[in-house]
Amino acid sequence: MKVTRRQFVKGGIAAFTVTYAAPEFLSDVAFAQSGHVRNLVVLNLSGGNDSLSMLAPYNDPFYTSRRPTLAIPAGQVLQVGTDSSKVALGLHPRLTGLKTIFDQGKLALIQRTGYPNQSRSHFLGTDIWSTGDPNNSTEFGWVGRYLDSLPSPLDPLVGWNTTANLPHVLQGRTAVPAIASPSGYAFSSPNSGTEATIERSTAVRIASHVPVDRPELAFVYGTSQAALTTLDRVATVATYTGTLTGTANYAANNGFAQALKAVAGAMVRGIGTKVFYVTTGGFDTHSAQNVNATGGAYYNLMGTLGDGLLAFYNDLRNQGLLDDTLILSFSEFGRRISENGSNGTDHGAASVMFAMGGKVNGGLYGTAPNLNLDTKNPTLENSAGDVAFETDFRSVYAQVIDNWLATDSTKLLGGNFRKSGIGFI
Repeated sequence: MKVTRRQFVKGGIAAFTVTYAAPEFLSDVAFAQSGHVRNLVVLNLSGGNDSLSMLAPYNDPFYTSRRPTLAIPAGQVLQVGTDSSKVALGLHPRLTGLKTIFDQGKLALIQRTGYPNQSRSHFLGTDIWSTGDPNNSTEFGWVGRYLDSLPSPLDPLVGWNTTANLPHVLQGRTAVPAIASPSGYAFSSPNSGTEATIERSTAVRIASHVPVDRPELAFVYGTSQAALTTLDRVATVATYTGTLTGTANYAANNGFAQALKAVAGAMVRGIGTKVFYVTTGGFDTHSAQNVNATGGAYYNLMGTLGDGLLAFYNDLRNQGLLDDTLILSFSEFGRRISENGSNGTDHGAASVMFAMGGKVNGGLYGTAPNLNLDTKNPTLENSAGDVAFETDFRSVYAQVIDNWLATDSTKLLGGNFRKSGIGFI
């Protein structure tokens, strides 16, 4: 049975299991990298984000008529100007953090991103966005394939997944540890104190032995040794408190903010990670969406998102790491244009992506949909019920792959999806 390092590096080192496997991971471990590293943070807004509530065409008369309770009043949006089609746009009023970043020219909003025949399915949609291939939703993730393309030996912490389970976007031949909490990523032992220390030392000595005549044990020991070497580096992240003051701190009771703090800590400590995965959920807003109500479902989602990203942005700026970092968002689909009978929105098609970072050319990219109910409206689809995509999401990925990760996007994505007019990085 073939076992990947992923099955050993997950939430700590609990046990060593003898098994037979190909020795493809048996290589020396490259430790923390020196100098500047371009960091990529992949952010999943899980559930299907409602782009028309995040970035509202507040002057479109059909916006208010089709959303009598969910439309954001023109006087409450955070105005960000007009796009190339002369549509006035505004961020959700709770996104003051993102508005601050937008005003500093470091936030790009890419409208109407999607792909032909959008699935409108949580599972299939997430798989498609993860693989970067609407025709093959089961292959490795596009970020996983990128990590696989890097020269070996790879640092076992080259990727960091802040969730408990490996997301599809990171799946590949390269193992990425699941480190939901740096403080909980430790050598697992039923004992504590001196006994636990002795047990870990013993495990290190055992893993250091490579029996060349027994490849099955060599795989186990090599995998375990690589995992054990990550423990002390991750422990340094657990003590990171950030460099923030005043009200723009990481919220202590907020999982999204704490995940971002861990990511910032990993960057500051220079532990060798290049790619991070972060998610925040709750965007499947079929009912009681409450876009405008203080404390409402979507209102709170926007607060969590905006406040967390502003804290992260300020922290990295204070640490001199903002120019070395790019955050890229995605969501499996957008929402339908008209609100439903439960004061929510159902599964739709195209949505909005955003990119944030010190090297980002901020601004509005793409054009907003015209929400007119005319079934011949070219900016809509599904009998004018959904927003039609204008920019293939793979064109956004291509920008990041070519211009940030310095890798050939045509090879990684299996085609040329480069598009002019969306040069945000």
